[in-house]
Amino acid sequence: MGNLNFLYSRDLPHRAKLVYLYLYDRKNKDNVTWPGINTIARDLSLSRSTVKRAIRDLEQADLVKKEARCRTNGSATSNLYTLISEA
Repeated sequence: MGNLNFLYSRDLPHRAKLVYLYLYDRKNKDNVTWPGINTIARDLSLSRSTVKRAIRDLEQADLVKKEARCRTNGSATSNLYTLISEA
């Protein structure tokens, strides 16, 4: 996943491209990252709802897989995002 040129030619809203680049910049060697919605929104100067829409766009484009995570006490924590490489 070293080349992001595929992203620029995709028919995606600019919010989705921006959030994808943010997630890409923070992924580990397994293409996984877990920033919170508030963190993404703050860092990108976007609203929470815009970030949520962007992530939904990326899921629909099969570029990101989102998994909900819970703490040991059952409360929600940040989602886990797996970036799916472009073939």
